Amino acid sequence: MKKYALITGATSGIGYELAKIFVREQYNLVLVSRDQQELDAKADEFRHLGAEVTTIAKDLFKKEDAISLYNDVKSKGIEIEVLINNAGQGVYGKFEDTEIERELDIIDLNIASVVIITKSFLKDMIARNSGKILNLASIASKTPGPWQSVYHGTKAFVLSFTEAIREELKETNITLTALMPGVTDTDFFNKADMQESKAIQDPEAMADPADVAKDGYEALMAGKDKVISGFKNKVQIGISNIIPDTVLAHQLNEQQKPVDE
Repeated sequence: MKKYALITGATSGIGYELAKIFVREQYNLVLVSRDQQELDAKADEFRHLGAEVTTIAKDLFKKEDAISLYNDVKSKGIEIEVLINNAGQGVYGKFEDTEIERELDIIDLNIASVVIITKSFLKDMIARNSGKILNLASIASKTPGPWQSVYHGTKAFVLSFTEAIREELKETNITLTALMPGVTDTDFFNKADMQESKAIQDPEAMADPADVAKDGYEALMAGKDKVISGFKNKVQIGISNIIPDTVLAHQLNEQQKPVDE
């Protein structure tokens, strides 16, 4: 019997590319996203490649949907061997100007749902002493983020959370891995209303989500604690570790501000 991988935010970007890899590696899939039509389209694609695919439409901005996801999977008799918490979103702008309700929703998606889903499926992994979890962090997790203050804060949580639980489980056969991409060619920036940011004006500088997914998959299967995807991002984080956070925040402010400022 093939093992199952569950992927949130699975219909586009890094999540979709990860799903393609897992199908190639002979996994069955549980795909989770808000849009049932998009889920159905991706499911048909992967079924044609020989995978069994279960789709579950959930709005992970809502805690109750994150909680019910586990019960829905269990009701189908599916055991999840690999859990990928990929769904996430940001919002662009100065904190004084952004909408608090939108930011609280992003905290629920990027943090609360990750905690809920991880705890739910981890308990089964512990009971059988087998499983892998990949959490989408970001190089944003290592740097202050003017113009994206809440997003950077949530990703710092994801990285710390992943490393802590990994240590708690070090005597088991369960591993947690944090994937840390930089600017990647996905719909993230449109959803975050970031089109005016200096950081995304050069499309050629954006990473290919397929390359990011490959880095994440390989790190996950190797049992690594985290992986920074892309040489440029590795250099940036290496430098950020040795300069003061105040200097780093200023540099990020200059990189992230709108092109007309």
